[in-house]
Amino acid sequence: MQENLNLCHVLDEFMQTLQAALTESLEYPDNALLTEFDEQWPSPCVISTDNNDDQSCWLPVRKTKTTAFDNLEQAVKLTLHPDIKAFYSRYYSDPLNANSSRGALQLLQVWNDDDFERLQTNLIGHILMKQRLRQPVTLFFALTDEDDFILSVDNASGEVLLEQVGQKAREVLSPNLATFIQSLQPLI
Repeated sequence: MQENLNLCHVLDEFMQTLQAALTESLEYPDNALLTEFDEQWPSPCVISTDNNDDQSCWLPVRKTKTTAFDNLEQAVKLTLHPDIKAFYSRYYSDPLNANSSRGALQLLQVWNDDDFERLQTNLIGHILMKQRLRQPVTLFFALTDEDDFILSVDNASGEVLLEQVGQKAREVLSPNLATFIQSLQPLI
């Protein structure tokens, strides 16, 4: 459990750094990020909307309750690594751009509860593919700027891996998710 507390602390620090960068920038109204307005896709992240410009100002919002992965774990008959549960349970947010020592990436997040359901469906598909290919189970959490490459957490060890979709991960980037996220710089 200590590892999850550390990850939550690191996520909170990342979000504070993002907020500080927005505050220093003069390009963002309300010191918030912008996304396309969609009244059919509400989120607790939305601060304000301008229907004329089809834009919403938003910021990551800390969740008030822990997100349950019980249905997913039952569906694949597997216990998910606690880091991935903590990662997807901490905030509502659109994907977050960041820079790593290896280049740009997008940290995947959930925008609302419906998006969380979609995430679970995608994770189930990913896990089943890994099992069908007889590869170690990984759990994706970020996209890279290279086609078909994702960042994932090894479900057994918690290591952060770079993997090409459908292939066995061959490169360990970090011993755990907290250490990896701590090395990132938010991009706005």
